[in-house]
Amino acid sequence: MSLDDIKETFFAECADQMSELETGLHEIQSDGPDIDTVNAVFRAVHSIKGGAGAFGYNALVSFAHVFENALDVIRNDLSQVNEDRMDLLLRSVDVLSDVIEAERTSTEPADTSALAKELETVFDLSAHAEEEDDEALADFAPVTIDLEAFDLSDSEDAADIPSGRTFRISFAPHASLYLKGHDPLRFFRELAEMGTLSVTCELDNLPKLNDLTPDESYMKWQVDMETDNDSDDIAAVFDWVDGECDLTIEELGGDSPDGGGVDLDDFLANLGEDPELADIGSEDGGSGEAASAAAPAPAAAAAPDDDGSGSDDGDAGQGASAAKEKKEVKKPSQTIRVESEKVDRLINLMGELVINQAMLAERIGQAGFGNASPAALALVELQNLTREIQSGVMAIRAQPVKPVFMRMSRIIREVCNATGKKAMLELEGEHTEVDTTVIEGLIDPLTHMIRNAVDHGIEDPEARQAKGKPPQGTVKLSAYHSSGRIVIEIKDDGAGINRERVLEKAIEKGIVARDAKLSDDEIDNLIFAPGFSTAETITDVSGRGVGMDVVRQSIQSLGGRVNISSDPGNGSLFSMSLPLTLAVLDGMIVKEAGQTLVLPVSAVLETATLKPGDVYTIGNNNRVVKMRNALIPIIDVGRQLGFAEQRTDFANGTIMVVEGGKNGMGAFIVDSIEGQQQVVIKSLESNYQRVPSIAAATILGNGQIALILDCDHIVSHNSGDPEAEFIQSMAG
Repeated sequence: MSLDDIKETFFAECADQMSELETGLHEIQSDGPDIDTVNAVFRAVHSIKGGAGAFGYNALVSFAHVFENALDVIRNDLSQVNEDRMDLLLRSVDVLSDVIEAERTSTEPADTSALAKELETVFDLSAHAEEEDDEALADFAPVTIDLEAFDLSDSEDAADIPSGRTFRISFAPHASLYLKGHDPLRFFRELAEMGTLSVTCELDNLPKLNDLTPDESYMKWQVDMETDNDSDDIAAVFDWVDGECDLTIEELGGDSPDGGGVDLDDFLANLGEDPELADIGSEDGGSGEAASAAAPAPAAAAAPDDDGSGSDDGDAGQGASAAKEKKEVKKPSQTIRVESEKVDRLINLMGELVINQAMLAERIGQAGFGNASPAALALVELQNLTREIQSGVMAIRAQPVKPVFMRMSRIIREVCNATGKKAMLELEGEHTEVDTTVIEGLIDPLTHMIRNAVDHGIEDPEARQAKGKPPQGTVKLSAYHSSGRIVIEIKDDGAGINRERVLEKAIEKGIVARDAKLSDDEIDNLIFAPGFSTAETITDVSGRGVGMDVVRQSIQSLGGRVNISSDPGNGSLFSMSLPLTLAVLDGMIVKEAGQTLVLPVSAVLETATLKPGDVYTIGNNNRVVKMRNALIPIIDVGRQLGFAEQRTDFANGTIMVVEGGKNGMGAFIVDSIEGQQQVVIKSLESNYQRVPSIAAATILGNGQIALILDCDHIVSHNSGDPEAEFIQSMAG
């Protein structure tokens, strides 16, 4: 790898560390401090600092060092966490992210000295450093020792002198340990605080200079350590590099019959505290032999005899290895970084495979092969294999929405700082997975909507308190799956939409006529009009009238839609419904008025044929069908799309009950259902233009282009309350 490649890897790892850092601080802010979370946050900043130092990014190292020291204060005393300090740490995350980006793009990083000084002041880092120095000096007591006089092997008082436990530690770092900025000397320093060390660096594996590879790790260390601590305390020093080194810890000497190791009674007493070792013991019925086999082997047993024969202690060593292997099974699965272009190409090829499979099925059907013929059976095998490949490929590109959600916490902090308001972000369903292309398209609309929720929705702290609300507002960002789509909701507990103000501004800007009669929903949707804004003055946050217009356009370009519901005085809810993937879906092929159409299978609840008396006419020639004691509006698909006259004969059609998200259900009536197959989604908007009621297009097996219906849009434009209308018509 070249240096540029290594730097690229470093910045990719920085992105992962920043994600973990933001997640951890958000958990601390919402759930309170937890030592494991604080340690994870500390490790993230420490790793960034270590890697930055390797590349000479001094500005990043300097600020990360101060940030790390501030986190160390909390790590040593969780009671040091308060609201002001959390706000400062969250601002530090934003600045750290900016410095990383500046180093990545080789631009001049912003001056961080003011924030670093604020961290030092608020966390009292100078006193913290002096306290650590004082403790170190207090622990240090130099004395002169006469070694000959210290030999008490024959003294009567020898038994009164306490002797610590001696451990032999074998530490062999992997190359990944260095890439993440860790320094082996740091581990030795921590061990030295626990006892006395004798360290030997083993260079047996070090090749000649001509054969040396810079990105490999060749050195390992043997540490003989005398301490009063146990092996768990020693292992805890290396917790941060678990999986990035080969580590063994063996106890030397002792009073046990095998010449060392963990005392059997102590080991059995601690079985319940270590589930992994308890499992090892229970495999042999909980016998003492099984338990002792899992205990660390003594140094004498660690090395086999010269002739290769093993002793009983050697068996114990094998047991220790088995315990170590069992523990390693629980390590996180390995991941690889792949360029997004390669995954996109794989997705495109998978789409072509689906189209060719459909064409092959069409040819086999036209050739008249029976369902039990070898060709038809081979086609079924191909279809199953194609579906498995499609599922696997789509799983590669499926990512949780959490990284995008976490970015919104910074947006809220920026808007709060600019407006003087107080608001916190609450997450729900952040682990919901969706196609990475959809995730990338969510960033801009979510940014605008979060800014809008704080700037226009959340009131000033004084106004909130006057209304009996807490001074700090809440913006809840949630995600969930519904009917084969992903729904993203932004809900705030602010003032809601001032409909009178919105209508007044719309009339003032000429968006609607002064005598227009609009419903509440229509007034709410005026905020999506181009150039619309209720802000009196243009600020850094709002006032230009482009934010919500961008939201609607961005969501529509992804094949989605956005809805608003507002409760004046209590807040607003913005809901975005998007497809889970922009590649392949399971479609139901239908015929209507000579046209071939596709409905997403995930939206179809059931199908049925109508009988005389099933259809009722209500209101202004609106027809509904009664199914399962519910009235569902009938949607004439051909008439809705404009290529057929109004249907009068409903007995010869097929009904498909379709779920339209929060808009309820609709009974789509078509001439016939042709079958079900996977179809490749082709965007109409990028290749032609946006068409109402049409989500996308696809290519069928016969080469024909078919339109994929936008079920939510169709149902929403035919929604109402059919049962209420029916009752009114019967009363009339």
